[in-house]
Amino acid sequence: MAVNEGEEATVSLVDVLEEDEELENEASAVLGGSDSEKCSYPEGYVKRQALYACNTCTPKGGEPAGVCLACSYKCHEGHDLFELYTKRNFRCDCGNSKFKDFECKLYPEKDLLNSDNTYSHNFFGLYCTCDRPYPDPEDQIPDEMIQCVICEDWFHGRHLGCTVPESMELQEMVCEACMNKAPFLWIYAAHLAALSVTKVSTSNPEEELIVAKDGRVELKQEDTEDDHKNGTEEPSTSLNCCDEKVKISETAACKRTHQEMEGSTSKSKTNMTVCRLMELQAKGLVHSREGATFWPYIWRSKLCACMNCKSAYDKAGIPFLLDESDTVLAYENKGKKTEQEEGPHGRDPLMSALNTLNHVQQLEIIYEYNNMKTELKDYLQRFAAEGKVVTPEDIQRFFEEQHTRKRQRANAGQYYCS
Repeated sequence: MAVNEGEEATVSLVDVLEEDEELENEASAVLGGSDSEKCSYPEGYVKRQALYACNTCTPKGGEPAGVCLACSYKCHEGHDLFELYTKRNFRCDCGNSKFKDFECKLYPEKDLLNSDNTYSHNFFGLYCTCDRPYPDPEDQIPDEMIQCVICEDWFHGRHLGCTVPESMELQEMVCEACMNKAPFLWIYAAHLAALSVTKVSTSNPEEELIVAKDGRVELKQEDTEDDHKNGTEEPSTSLNCCDEKVKISETAACKRTHQEMEGSTSKSKTNMTVCRLMELQAKGLVHSREGATFWPYIWRSKLCACMNCKSAYDKAGIPFLLDESDTVLAYENKGKKTEQEEGPHGRDPLMSALNTLNHVQQLEIIYEYNNMKTELKDYLQRFAAEGKVVTPEDIQRFFEEQHTRKRQRANAGQYYCS
C-alpha cells in the first residue's frame, strides 16, 4: 500500500489473505516432515525436525532445551514459544530434568538429559552475531534473516560481512565463523561459491584475469586450437551461480588416472585416487577469508569424499555435508510429499472434526465457512480500494453484521416453514 512521506506504512488484511496459500505451503514444507501427534523422543536423535523452545518453562538464565512439534501443541499450548525452524540430530527434551516438575504429556519416560543435543542462543530467542531477538522491536532497519547450514544460527543479511547475492533461490549459506572452523572450505569457495566476477584484460591477448568482488583472482588461459584438436580440454560444466559462468571440473571426487585405467601401473590401491580438494588447491585460485559464503544447491555433490577428506569433515564436526539429504530443501520436499500423500485433509484439525459429522452437516459448515471467507475478503477489499487502514472495530463490525444476517436468515426460514 502506498503511503505519503512521514506516514507509517501499513499492511491491510487483504494482503494477508492473498498470501494465505503461500504461507500454508511454507508451513507444510516445514511441519510436514514432523509428526504433530506423537513425541519424536522414541525416534532418538532425529536427522532433522521442526523444533521449538519454551520461554515459559526454560527462560533465559536457565538451561536451554528444545521440544518437538507434537509437544509444542500438546504440552506447551498457550506458552511463550520460540520457533526454531528446523535443527538436525536433536532429541526432544520436553519433560526431562531441564523442565523441573513439568512432565511431558506424550512421552514422560525420558532420560534426564539428551547429552548429544547441540544448543545455541537461538533456544533463548536470540540470533545472529548481534545476539538480538527476531523480530527485534528496537531494530527499525528492514533486513532478511538467513540461516547458516552448518551452525544453523540465523543472521541478518547486513551482518554477514559480504554482499548477499541477488538470487538466493536454492542456495545455502555458511557463515564466516563456520568457514574458519573448517578452513578447507575456503578452497572449495574459490571454485564453487556464488559470486560476481569481472574480467580484466592483460597485455597478453590470450590471457585474462578473473577478478571477483570478494577479492578472488584467477589467471585464465584461453584454450588453444591445438588443445581442442588433441582433445586435452578438461571436461567441465558451467554453474550459473555467478554473473559470469565459472567452469568447474566434472572429474569425480576421487578418480583413477589414465595409466591406472589402462592397467599400466603397479601402484597400490591406496595411491590410485586423486583428492578432489588437492586438485582444486593446485589450481591456485584463492578466496578472501572474510565474510559468509553462498553456495549453489549442487555444491555438496562437488565435495571430495576420499578417506582423508572424510576424516577432515569428521574432525571439523561437519560429516553431514556429504549427505545431500541433510539439506533443508530435501527436508521441505519430504514435508510436501508427506502432505500430498495424506491427501487434501492432511492433519488439519478442522478437517478431522468434519469427518465426525454427517454429510449434510459437513456441507452446511463448509458452505458457511466459504461464504464468510468470501464476504470478509470483499469487505476488506473496500478498505484497500479507498486506501483506509482496517481497525479492530471494523473487524468487529463485520462479524456483528454476519451474526445479524445469520439470525435474519434463520428467522426467515422459520417464518416460511410455519
